[in-house]
Amino acid sequence: MYKYQVSVFFSIDEEFMELVPKHRTIINELILKGVIDSYAISAEIGRGWITMNAKDKDGIHKHLKRSPLYKYFEMEIDQLMVYDSQMYRFPKMVLN
Repeated sequence: MYKYQVSVFFSIDEEFMELVPKHRTIINELILKGVIDSYAISAEIGRGWITMNAKDKDGIHKHLKRSPLYKYFEMEIDQLMVYDSQMYRFPKMVLN
C-alpha cells in the first residue's frame, strides 16, 4: 500500500448539495476501513484534500467512484514519500 494526497476541485450546485449526505456516508465508511486517513474541504472555495491508502492511482479512483459526487470532481493525485502528523505519534504523557 502507498499513501496518496488527492486534491479535489469541484463546483457546487443544487444537485451537488443533495448528494452530499450519501457522499459523506461513503467517506465515513472509507475512514473506518482505513482507506482514508484525512479528509478536508475548504469553506471558501470548491477544493478539498484527501489523504488515502491504495496500491496505485487506479485504486484511488476505484474507491472515490463510489461517491455520487465523483462526476463533479477534477482530481490531482500525488503519491507521497513522507507523511507525518500527530496521529502517528505516541500520546503525550500526563503525570498526575
